[in-house]
Amino acid sequence: MTTLGSEFAMLMLVSGNWATLGKLEKELDKLADKDNLTFTIRKTGERAIKEDRMPYMVDAVSLDHQGIVYGLANFFAAHDIEIADVATRSYSAAHTGAPMFAVQMAVNIPSSVHIAQLRDEFHELCDRLNLDAIIEPAKV
Repeated sequence: MTTLGSEFAMLMLVSGNWATLGKLEKELDKLADKDNLTFTIRKTGERAIKEDRMPYMVDAVSLDHQGIVYGLANFFAAHDIEIADVATRSYSAAHTGAPMFAVQMAVNIPSSVHIAQLRDEFHELCDRLNLDAIIEPAKV
């Protein structure tokens, strides 16, 4: 979410069949009219398959703080690594009740990337962000 003065902007990607997406679009129009909101809808097509990419999984956990997903996304973008899927969750630590944050990502790494060097840079980033994280090949 981005703050624009006193306004907020949020990006949400949604997929589904045409009937469900049509219903969502109508409901967003109603919500926009009711609450003085603005929605911009852009329809996209299928993503081109890149054959030279290796699928990897990223799992990270830490005390909840701002910038975790942003830091990871910037790291992968800087290395031309495609983020195929992201799932996050917040929860309380079992014994302490501390606010925790977990993120799982599916990424596609170009075959030209040297994996050992990428891992080193990734772990340096995780140290800076105070994340406990791993990056490993996706199990198919």
